[in-house]
Amino acid sequence: MKITIKEVAEKAGVSTATVSLVLHNKRRISEETRKKVLKAVRELNYHPSRVARGLVLKQTGNIGFVLTEDHFLRSEPFYTKIFLGTEFETRNSNYFVLLSTIPTEFSDEEPLPRYIVQQNIDGLIVAGKVPLKFVEKISSLNLPIIFIDYYPPKGDYSAVLIDNIHGGLLATQHLIDLGHEKIAFIGGDIEHPSINERLIGYKMALEKYGIQFNADLVVTGEKSTSKENGFNAICVLMERGVEFTAIFACNDAMAIGAMECLKKRDIKIPKQVSVVGFDDIESDIFHDPPLTTVAVPKFDLGIEAMKLMRDLLNKNIRKNKKILVPVELVVRQSTARLQA
Repeated sequence: MKITIKEVAEKAGVSTATVSLVLHNKRRISEETRKKVLKAVRELNYHPSRVARGLVLKQTGNIGFVLTEDHFLRSEPFYTKIFLGTEFETRNSNYFVLLSTIPTEFSDEEPLPRYIVQQNIDGLIVAGKVPLKFVEKISSLNLPIIFIDYYPPKGDYSAVLIDNIHGGLLATQHLIDLGHEKIAFIGGDIEHPSINERLIGYKMALEKYGIQFNADLVVTGEKSTSKENGFNAICVLMERGVEFTAIFACNDAMAIGAMECLKKRDIKIPKQVSVVGFDDIESDIFHDPPLTTVAVPKFDLGIEAMKLMRDLLNKNIRKNKKILVPVELVVRQSTARLQA
């Protein structure tokens, strides 16, 4: 027999209206009342009808999640974990997350994801850098949009962002504390705000310790932050003939590629060159040596984005909001004190 909202209200000792407010995540309910209602929901195994909910709220209950094909196809699922964070968070609500990819080179002729065209979502979460043509198309829609790990150069949006500047500062400062001054920076697309901010953090750390910035130690410009481009970036540094004792890579994939290039040239890590990455992907601990990196709480990015989307949909906030998610340095065996 199907449990009704009235039975939930009776068990919790509240009105049906209060149960509805709790289920719709309205903030004017006290935390004590919210816990009582949610406990009753769990004990009775109550599942509200999505059809009825949609009729009342004029919502589909669906949230779109978009990322480019190259982000989805990477061997280390950085953005997949962000997606899982949104999915985990929706388990505490009546929303469903629908995943879709778009071409990395999105043109005017490219169709939008079908759930957008068919108006089958209440809001859209966009993860990672996407083409400006796509941003222009979705911005014309009357739809709440949240960006994760990217903020378009034009427009006003809600976003959940990584504290990249602080992360870049932490990574570079760690190397300086170990006695390194000739520190290389390797990155991909410098127009990506996250990469540019990590470079800013790198420069800030150098300035803080009175180390002169050397542009010859910086290699950027590649379209992607792949392992292959990390390998190639070290080749560029070698061709320049510039001396370096440490490397800060803008992400772990490039750091791993850099380590492979150094090993191929019989350069010992960390005895001769220390390496720091950014992201803290799962495979870091399995490399030889295990990679020192800046850890990004990937699941938290997705969780915060979904919480923010619920607030936008339920009118708990009236203006676009930016959330900055903190990072932390994880020291492993790829970095060591500079040997005289």
